[in-house]
Amino acid sequence: MTTSEAPSTAPATPTTTAGSTPAADPALSRRAALGPVGLVLAGGVSVQFGGALAVKLMSRAGALGVVSMRLLVAAVILLLVCRPRLRGHSRTDWGTVVVFGIAMAAMNGLFYQSVDRIPLGPAVTLEVLGPLALSVLASRRAINLVWAGLALTGVFLLGGGGFSGLDPLGVAFALGAGAMWAAYIIFSARTGRRFPQADGLALAMAVGAVLFLPLGIAESGTKLLDPVTIGLGAAVAVLSSVLPYTLELLALRRLPASTFAIMMSLEPAIAATAGFLILHQSLAATEATAIALVIAASMGAVRTQVGRRRRVAPEA
Repeated sequence: MTTSEAPSTAPATPTTTAGSTPAADPALSRRAALGPVGLVLAGGVSVQFGGALAVKLMSRAGALGVVSMRLLVAAVILLLVCRPRLRGHSRTDWGTVVVFGIAMAAMNGLFYQSVDRIPLGPAVTLEVLGPLALSVLASRRAINLVWAGLALTGVFLLGGGGFSGLDPLGVAFALGAGAMWAAYIIFSARTGRRFPQADGLALAMAVGAVLFLPLGIAESGTKLLDPVTIGLGAAVAVLSSVLPYTLELLALRRLPASTFAIMMSLEPAIAATAGFLILHQSLAATEATAIALVIAASMGAVRTQVGRRRRVAPEA
């Protein structure tokens, strides 16, 4: 009843004019658009620190063992924190969660198989091609094709200008991981819309852990029970799965898949920057140029999204 009375009383109140509504405030609109961008960036930083720990852990537990521990620990943490409700969901809801879990497990498994055969930089570069392809297919604005092309150029330069001389199987695994990454983006967004908070993520992580655990046990066996391995695996799970996946799921509720996919091209740039700041690895001119191109593409995609929200706000 109060909602039907609001239109008749609003004109009589000076403080409720259209120019003063939160939706019409450019500053509020800009902050609303940049909020999910911050979540994606924070998730990317977390992934890179988790990746550094995972490299050390692979020598102790193997690639499949690392993935199994990462998924299992992350699933336990999320299930305990979220306590998702199992009843009241439709078949479509459960189907979305299962596919999300499969994509997540496949993405991680293929990527670690890739870095076991080719260097980390080219592996990440090839993997990012999946989200970039998604940005081109999902975008409805011509300008996003420009940002995708710019980001693709930077990603290519981060790979050293080419990928000759790499293990073909490692390249295939990296490209497969990129395809699964694109699927992860799509079904993460769908899961976020169908389940409250991070409930869907917790259930999907449990699906992935159940599917991958037999592979990890077959490869690593009792190595997974070592206390140091368990501790490192828990840290990798939190940094590489729990934090970034939760932040990305929340971001995808307010960020278009095309913009999110272009921002994923920041992953190689964040890795190179972390190597420079933490590991004191020098950057070649080509690598610095690649980072600049990738960041420019991401900033362009974000600015396009901010401008779109500002145009829509007065109408809202």
